[in-house]
Amino acid sequence: MLRAARPGDEPALEAFLARHAETSMFLRANLLRLGLSDHTSPHGTAFFLAGTQGITAVFGISNAGYVQMQAPGAPPALHAAFAARIAGRNVAGLTGVPDQVDAAKRALGIACATFSLDNPEPLYRLRLDALRLPSSPGEIRAPAEADRDLIFTWTRAYSAELHMSSPDRLDEEASGRAERALTSGDVRILEIDGTPAAMTAINARLPDTVQIGGGYTPPALRGRGHA
Repeated sequence: MLRAARPGDEPALEAFLARHAETSMFLRANLLRLGLSDHTSPHGTAFFLAGTQGITAVFGISNAGYVQMQAPGAPPALHAAFAARIAGRNVAGLTGVPDQVDAAKRALGIACATFSLDNPEPLYRLRLDALRLPSSPGEIRAPAEADRDLIFTWTRAYSAELHMSSPDRLDEEASGRAERALTSGDVRILEIDGTPAAMTAINARLPDTVQIGGGYTPPALRGRGHA
């Protein structure tokens, strides 16, 4: 019913996920960047597939413990099979279509658990040829080492405001995000008159699609169209 992905599955796996592009960004980006067998990166993902005449569902768990899925219409037994596959693994969080996440939580026995963040987040799609840049002042630039403390402060505030982490982990996680912001090439800062005013990032990247996340504007500068 459910098996681990193996070398050679990549084209069919990508084709299936691409048919559900908006809600498969993390799965697709992890597959493209790290493949099927990465055990070192936090984003390295173990993939599990269902379907006999082509893939009908995909489940994954990253090395950091984040469960991801693209399993439209999957019965409870399939979610239970995935839960059995990852028994004993630490689950740090889940992401996916809300009804699929709810089914996975029930299968994992954590439907009644308390989460730092447990809300559906709406997705918005925009073709790049329809993007219209605002005429507001400012320059968008990559972060530099001199921005490390600022990025730490902003990412910590972002996580705290959205209840994305427990208070005892905010500093450690913000430090890690600041380091990645300086090395990944995925973060940009809006600077106005020499002063940083807002920040955003690409949190999943594919050849034809990017996903934007982590947008943050300090409270004192909100309501001015910086986001």
